[in-house]
Amino acid sequence: MNTPLLNDRDLEFMLYELLDSEQLLQRERYKDHSREVFNATLQTAKTIAEKYFANHNAKGDANEPTFDGEKVHLIAETKQAWDAYAEAGFLAAHYDFDEGGMQMPEVVLRIANAYISAANIASAGYGFLSLGAANLLRSFGSEAQKRRFIPPMQEGRFAGTMALTEPGQGSALADIKTYAEPQDDGSYRLFGQKMYISGGDQSITENIVHMVLAKIKGAPAGVKGISLFICPKVLVNEDGSLGERNDVALAGLLHKMGYRNTTSTVLNFGENGGAEAYLVGEPHRGLQYMFQMMNEARIGVGLGAAILGYQGYNYSLNYARERPQGRLPSCNDPHAPQINIIEHADVRRMLLAQKAYAEGALALCLYASSLFEDSQTAATEEQRDHAFEILDLLTPVVKSWPSKYGLKANELAIQVLGGAGYIREYPVEQYYRDNRLNPIHEGAEAIHGLDILGRKVPLKNMKGYRLFKQAVALSIETARAIELTTEFVKPLERALDTLDGVTHSLLLSISKDVDLGLANATIYLDLFGRVAVSWIWLQQAVVAARGLGKSGLHSDDDNFYRGKLQAARYFYQWELPQIQHQATLLKEDNAVCFDMKNAWF
Repeated sequence: MNTPLLNDRDLEFMLYELLDSEQLLQRERYKDHSREVFNATLQTAKTIAEKYFANHNAKGDANEPTFDGEKVHLIAETKQAWDAYAEAGFLAAHYDFDEGGMQMPEVVLRIANAYISAANIASAGYGFLSLGAANLLRSFGSEAQKRRFIPPMQEGRFAGTMALTEPGQGSALADIKTYAEPQDDGSYRLFGQKMYISGGDQSITENIVHMVLAKIKGAPAGVKGISLFICPKVLVNEDGSLGERNDVALAGLLHKMGYRNTTSTVLNFGENGGAEAYLVGEPHRGLQYMFQMMNEARIGVGLGAAILGYQGYNYSLNYARERPQGRLPSCNDPHAPQINIIEHADVRRMLLAQKAYAEGALALCLYASSLFEDSQTAATEEQRDHAFEILDLLTPVVKSWPSKYGLKANELAIQVLGGAGYIREYPVEQYYRDNRLNPIHEGAEAIHGLDILGRKVPLKNMKGYRLFKQAVALSIETARAIELTTEFVKPLERALDTLDGVTHSLLLSISKDVDLGLANATIYLDLFGRVAVSWIWLQQAVVAARGLGKSGLHSDDDNFYRGKLQAARYFYQWELPQIQHQATLLKEDNAVCFDMKNAWF
């Protein structure tokens, strides 16, 4: 069964109808582009995805990377895919023309990369990490550092990583042990170990540029003592040629449940005198710098999770339309032909839930990408500031909600296929295994719960939160004036009131007892996510309702828009009401879990 990558009609809807990305052409940076250029970029990405990435998704999963003690071995198709992606210019596409880039908008490139990830999320990971590492250098590196490392990263000769996590520390970055010793020539020597480093070693590029968090000897304790360093696998001479192998050693590969063709590594720095490294920016500001790459990665993780959920939905939908089994309860004739399983009500329930999760999550991630774009290129300083504040607030939701509910969509896809869903001849079990990383990837759900409730909501006198509420209220007023979307108005108004009441109640609790007040932050994150995605679905419903009002509408578009409205109804009637129970637990500072004692388990 041939399953398409994502859904071209839905992507067109999100890019041009929901987000109105064509208006970006009015901005100075994109005045030389056109809708045709955007579409050609997406078509190129889709072609590369279909030809060079989809061909080894299952093969890379079944034949994961190996390490012979000297070199990492990957299946040959991995390098072919990397080379095709790099040669098409996607590693530099967001850069300005005078930097060797295509000056392409963020949201267009996110969709381009969505095709790549839909074809093969594991092989896509190398480019995803390299883009983030190069962007980090571009923002905070010295001119000399940029000249030495960014061009080969743009060309695909060098890859990049982020090296944060250490054995025994996990996400507790304040307690990292990797340290740096300054040298007379201005460089540093790194000593320590990092683990779970995706892409930390491979055989597809000449070099790997590790962006490493470490503490300079004598630095302050905690996060205020963390610095950021460039530490290449192979040293790079001033003329750009490769020098000696740096003192960075692969201690071993980690074997994951999914994402198997992306190497996961343990790296040792400084076993033989110290790994040569170069300080980025100022000492002790490394975590502040790294947050750029971390937040970029968080949106990317959310998008990847949404895409995997979407692919599982696509496959199970096609399967349900073609798989005959059973008869309706009203049919008592055993000789009657079997019906395709999509005619069974419970199968449609599972498909509709997947549609609501996957399309809601994808729209949320693309909306976040449009906020990033606006924070950089919107016409006025106020518009840029407002976009940044809303994005900063929503980033924990954008990472966590798709990671949780994209996975639920994959679970439902397996259920739709029944016994076939559990065997490797069908891709849905791999989608699930690949997606199971994402609730942990770039911070577990609890970390993002603490972030949004403990930091993002109260930040700047709740500025981002207030702007978010204003944006939701504006959408509600728009929906109130359209007959087909009035049904969503009161439920979202009530949900926003519920969120507001819970938020202020919890902030008061935190002021009295921070540990108890934040104990259920993960539940708050989920509640916030349900409200945010309800808002995203309202916006999709408004666009769909307007689409249905067009004259001469083709039957395919009529069905598409009606499907959007029905998915919105599902979300509002089945998913959104669940916040009421969550709100009760949160408002009463429910302490059942908090009061549980270690000895009682």
